Amino acid sequence: MSPDDRSSGDEADRTPGVAEELHQARPFHSPAQEALLSLLRTADAAKRRFAALFSGAGVTFQQYNVLRILRGAAPEGLPTLDIGERMIERTPGVTRIVDRLERKGWVSRTRDSGDRRRVYCRITPPGLDLLESLDDPVNEIDNGIFEGVAEADVKRLAGLLDELRARMAEHTTDEG
Repeated sequence: MSPDDRSSGDEADRTPGVAEELHQARPFHSPAQEALLSLLRTADAAKRRFAALFSGAGVTFQQYNVLRILRGAAPEGLPTLDIGERMIERTPGVTRIVDRLERKGWVSRTRDSGDRRRVYCRITPPGLDLLESLDDPVNEIDNGIFEGVAEADVKRLAGLLDELRARMAEHTTDEG
């Protein structure tokens, strides 16, 4: 359903907007504010779906993200700092996340022989097994979130979000 469809048609078929979900009494400051809050609310709803799946497997969203990154980097692995740069949600606590994954046997670490400060992280066979067991359920959630949305609209949304991130990165770089 497009945003324009919210204001037309049968009231029962109307998708509630973020203002209604948040019980917003006053109008938003701008369409940009409304869109951003809607984006954040939607991201939170999606994360909750994944959190339920991941908690059953004994892994957090961030731990799962690190494991996926390392699976993509196998067999060479990655330095801890590189993992942090590739994470969906950037966090200064990558080392702590890797510590937990290592304790669970899903990740191993080795020091670089040329630069002892650099530590390479690699996914282990049990880590690969965990990811394999989650692949189908994760794909089902991915597809379920966009069920009923035209593929062209999904691609357009992805492109718009890419553009927003690029503009925010430019803006952040300009400000220092």
